[in-house]
Amino acid sequence: MSPEIVNKIETSFAAQSMMATFGAQLAEISPGAVTITATIPENCRQQHGYAHAAHTFGLGDSAAGYAALSVMPEQSEVLTSEMNIHLLAPARGDLIQATGRVIKPGRRLVIVQAEVFAITGATRTQIALMTGTMVPILPKG
Repeated sequence: MSPEIVNKIETSFAAQSMMATFGAQLAEISPGAVTITATIPENCRQQHGYAHAAHTFGLGDSAAGYAALSVMPEQSEVLTSEMNIHLLAPARGDLIQATGRVIKPGRRLVIVQAEVFAITGATRTQIALMTGTMVPILPKG
């Protein structure tokens, strides 16, 4: 993967205010796969103290979207067309880790998957499995 694509992903990620709200960081970028980690800030918890499903979804969606972007031409962007989430366990832990992967790249549609884990010490619990479709777009202008 070119340094330009890595820089594009890092710059785009830094511009996402939602990821800043989540305290998220890019942990790994490779062709067709991106991992994002985040703590569970107090303002992202639901009434039982777990990370809100929106927190889990946002991290998984962004990881999958950036995975798709990693296999696109440099001038392209991607938007989520549809995303399905299976919540598997309560999102409780010290850290949330979302890894997005490209399942099938394409010029018009990119099929993606994200696995989201809650991590406490050495214990990793899968909290969500997501599948979706990203649409490559060319920015206007």
